[in-house]
Amino acid sequence: MASIVSTRLILNSIKPASLLRNRSIATASVICKDLRDAPIIEPKAAILPDEVAHEKQIEEGYITIDSPVDISKVTGVPEEHIKTRRVHIFQTVKNAMQSGTDNVGQWSMQFETRERWENPLMGWASTGDPLSNMSIQFRSKQDAIDFCEKNGWQWFLESEKDVKPKVKSYGFNFSWNKRTRVSTK
Repeated sequence: MASIVSTRLILNSIKPASLLRNRSIATASVICKDLRDAPIIEPKAAILPDEVAHEKQIEEGYITIDSPVDISKVTGVPEEHIKTRRVHIFQTVKNAMQSGTDNVGQWSMQFETRERWENPLMGWASTGDPLSNMSIQFRSKQDAIDFCEKNGWQWFLESEKDVKPKVKSYGFNFSWNKRTRVSTK
């Protein structure tokens, strides 16, 4: 409120001094008479219950949508890469290194490969397809399927293979009737 009064006084001082001799004090009192402070309302009373739920969803980072979403129109991906593509969804295999069972439960998505050729100069494998080398990891099978449906891609799922581990014991390494030891002579 004080800033409005001071700006009015500054603007009035720019006018010719003959017009403003006694007017600056009267103008300030007229401006202050018309201005009122906004009434203070508590935030809980001002926000409706629907708006509160919407704000909680925004804070959590999740917004639920009832209808299926197709984002292929707004992604900027050319239509030839949307309509004619098939996506392969599969569960990643265990790493051959000594990592135990880390990263076993993840699901991957890869596009089917298209035409490839060998570069005559270097012998490298080349392709004109920008999506052929893309691989995306997901936490669950349903997340991968939902992602493909949002982008408008046709997908197929590789069946899950349950591998039963062989029962081994440490004593099996030292058995004399098996060929586990190699003679040094």
